[in-house]
Amino acid sequence: MKALRRVGSVVVAAGLVMGLVGPVEAAMGGAVRVNQLGYGAFDGKSAYVLSQGVVAGKSFQVIDSRGRRVLTGKVGTELGEWNAKYKHVSALDLSRVWVPGTYRVEVPGVATSPTFVVRANGDALATSAKDKAVTFFTEQRDGANVVPGSLGRKPAHLTDRSAQVYETPTFVDPDTDQTVGELRRTGGRVDVEGGWYDAGDYLKFTHIAAYSETLLWASARDAHRPDRQVTNEARHGLKWLDKMWDEKSKTLYIQVGVGTGNAEGTFVGDHDIWRLPEADDHLTSPAERHLRNRPVFRAAAPGKLISPNLAGRTAAAFALAAQVEARTDRKLARKHLETAAQIFAQAKTTGVGQLVTSLPFAFYPESAWRDDLELGATELALAAQRLGDRRASGWVRQASYWADQYLQHEAGGDTLNLYDVSALAHADLIRAARSDRALVAKLTGDLRAQLAIGTARAAKDPFRAGAQYDNFDAVPHTFGLAATARLYRKVTGDRRYDTFGAQQLDWAFGANAWGVSFMVGVGTNPSRCPHHQIGNITGRQVVGAVVNGPNSAGLFDEGLGDHLDGMNPCPANGVDQYADFTGRGSRYVDDVRSWQASEPADDFAAIAVYALTR
Repeated sequence: MKALRRVGSVVVAAGLVMGLVGPVEAAMGGAVRVNQLGYGAFDGKSAYVLSQGVVAGKSFQVIDSRGRRVLTGKVGTELGEWNAKYKHVSALDLSRVWVPGTYRVEVPGVATSPTFVVRANGDALATSAKDKAVTFFTEQRDGANVVPGSLGRKPAHLTDRSAQVYETPTFVDPDTDQTVGELRRTGGRVDVEGGWYDAGDYLKFTHIAAYSETLLWASARDAHRPDRQVTNEARHGLKWLDKMWDEKSKTLYIQVGVGTGNAEGTFVGDHDIWRLPEADDHLTSPAERHLRNRPVFRAAAPGKLISPNLAGRTAAAFALAAQVEARTDRKLARKHLETAAQIFAQAKTTGVGQLVTSLPFAFYPESAWRDDLELGATELALAAQRLGDRRASGWVRQASYWADQYLQHEAGGDTLNLYDVSALAHADLIRAARSDRALVAKLTGDLRAQLAIGTARAAKDPFRAGAQYDNFDAVPHTFGLAATARLYRKVTGDRRYDTFGAQQLDWAFGANAWGVSFMVGVGTNPSRCPHHQIGNITGRQVVGAVVNGPNSAGLFDEGLGDHLDGMNPCPANGVDQYADFTGRGSRYVDDVRSWQASEPADDFAAIAVYALTR
């Protein structure tokens, strides 16, 4: 039955012609994708229509919350084919909708969009999402200082206060986390209680924590207004990171917990059991001993040089903390500066070989490290400049050297993310050494080159995505490109990448083939079934969690496997509602078993926080 339409008198409101309209038929043969976070009143507003038939040139309309037509327009030219079913993708320009309110887009005979908002201040929208991402860190807390929050968190892993140090284990295969034989003790016990869980499991990694800390402190430093929520959460993380560095023996610990049990079956690991974290302190089975009393592993033997990626990014975290704390507590800032300097001085810079990240290395297979040293030296220099420390010029020279080394050996293949922090390092080094015009020109050129990687991909993608979404970490790469566009404008004043950066945020928050907002709790159709134990068991939303997003379709060829004991099926019917939108070699599956696509992680949330900082 056709829907009835009630046509009323035409009125003029805030410069837009508006007519009263009624319900429109449901989606037929397509979908409209919008940024579900919303748009600023005077910002560009990109949306897309995905269809089985040609719609370019046809009419669309925007309807407000009272059912009034506020805009009519023509569907733009085709941007490319998505898949065999949806061969047509076209753009919709919603920029003339500038009156604050709630709206939906209708393409008659094709589809109706989810609702979206327009706000007078677009920065307020970004801040609201950023605050949710910071909340995710609070929900990820481990140890005694947890906040109950919406997930009903309880203290957990209090035995980490006296954790035994073990030698690096041997693994059955370099690409798996199953160990061979028993873990062998070395050294004594250390207090590593606290911090954050790395992802949907309960392991803790210095590699991830240092990166996340760096971005949280950078957000606190760069925000136009003081952000107590970000600063408080960054302080929580730094307290744990400080425990992972033993300044007396010059030892950096890199990991708490072991992924899975050993091949002999004499013990189980973190990934073998689906449970709430507070259960671990009360386990009694001998096979669960490494869940109750979790092992700790070192980056190197006491006093030995540390993998440069770890030394650089960990030093950067403390140095950024020094920059922020210098505003109110210069004594504390100097303490953080000294910790940063000690760790940076332990970096191994010759004969590096395979980097140290996690056990096994395959969890986080980083290969670039000169960017981490550039970042560490740069943040040390900026902290020293702020505190009037004479070592500032020496750190600027070191940062410049490592920037040159990065440009010679590692540049050209990646953009801002967990594995390449050069964009932040470059932007901050420009601040620290602005009088060196030759250096500034080189750094600015590489920022443009990184953005060119994204813009080249976006030009060929119907949804203007700059990341590779047939590979891991599509969503954090997307936020990284948005952050880099902002950094570029900040250091150059050049706004040429503003539209590109906004399109990346559009994509992350729903203007993508799947119509999904990849931050839980944001938008009308966010990720709903994250691979996250606490959220799944409690049945509550993990607000602010950022998931990996689409990944290579080939990763799902063998299915998702069985549900683990204690895992609540999600979705309840087990149906992949996004199967029809698999395309261009990529697939997104919103299922609790889909760790390839639906698992959140701290580094994902951290880059979102920084990209959304205003």
